[in-house]
Amino acid sequence: MKVAVVGATGLVGSKMLQVLTERNFPVTELIPVASEKSVGKEVTFKGKPYKVVNADTAISMKPDVALFSAGGSTSLEWAPKFAAAGITVIDNSSAWRMDPTKKLVVPEINGKTLTPEDKIIANPNCSTIQMVLVLNPLHEKYKINRVVVSTYQSVTGTGVKAVDQLMNERNGVEGEKAYAHRIDLNVIPQIDVFLDNGYTKEEMKMVKETVKIMGDDNIRVTATTVRIPVIGGHSESVNIAFDNEYELAEVRSILENTPGVIVVDEPTKGLYPMPKDAHEKDEVFVGRIRRDETQEKTLNMWIVADNLRKGAATNAVQIAEYLHAQKWI
Repeated sequence: MKVAVVGATGLVGSKMLQVLTERNFPVTELIPVASEKSVGKEVTFKGKPYKVVNADTAISMKPDVALFSAGGSTSLEWAPKFAAAGITVIDNSSAWRMDPTKKLVVPEINGKTLTPEDKIIANPNCSTIQMVLVLNPLHEKYKINRVVVSTYQSVTGTGVKAVDQLMNERNGVEGEKAYAHRIDLNVIPQIDVFLDNGYTKEEMKMVKETVKIMGDDNIRVTATTVRIPVIGGHSESVNIAFDNEYELAEVRSILENTPGVIVVDEPTKGLYPMPKDAHEKDEVFVGRIRRDETQEKTLNMWIVADNLRKGAATNAVQIAEYLHAQKWI
């Protein structure tokens, strides 16, 4: 089928091309799309060069599906135009996530809510995806009432400029900055802009998206999101309060049998999830699973995933795979 990747020259767009290749998605023709300044450049897909085109040209080429990763403003402008032309859009920006008319999808959790009429489908925030993949099976068993999450997020979540800033600082080189503060040998407790309630947009994304994906308004989430000088993946310390009592052995068993989740939890042997081990993997890794001894029916755990893969590109491709399996694209 014809597949357009909008934002094909960016960090996530490039990862989408890689994931499409690795998962052998049935691409007969690739349509790489980027801003006017990139039009005419070439990207390589499965060893073959493809010329970058603009969005208008891409629509005229009639792709079956368009994977968007070009920022919210681009998505707001162009996703409806693609959809109006009968092209299914899977959008990685925050533009459509909280739109009540659009589905916010992690295929393992709520892929079955999709229909052939869904022409703009939202890909959740990277830090939300890895958390809900672990939370959902536990919610089905024990009923979650509250989640407290603190994140430790890779600079790759900001983009190429942030990776360059980190490496420049590490090497003592002056260069363009993605952050207002030094990131090497530092920790920045701000991701995205601050809102009137004192939380950042990233934190409120986790709050609202979790509820929407899991389909339960009774789950209360509070988040602190933090940028750290790491490449490879996002990490999260998660505290989960249940309505019902649990056994640790059963929690581990549930997670070990959850598709897309790998339990790495032998702390006495130094085995627990780390970004360097999650890098270039599609799975979500969970460990440090232990009882919160200060409160009944409450659990602590540590969740790590490659934010460019399951947190972005892989999840988007998995949505496309689901649509293809249903013969909707």
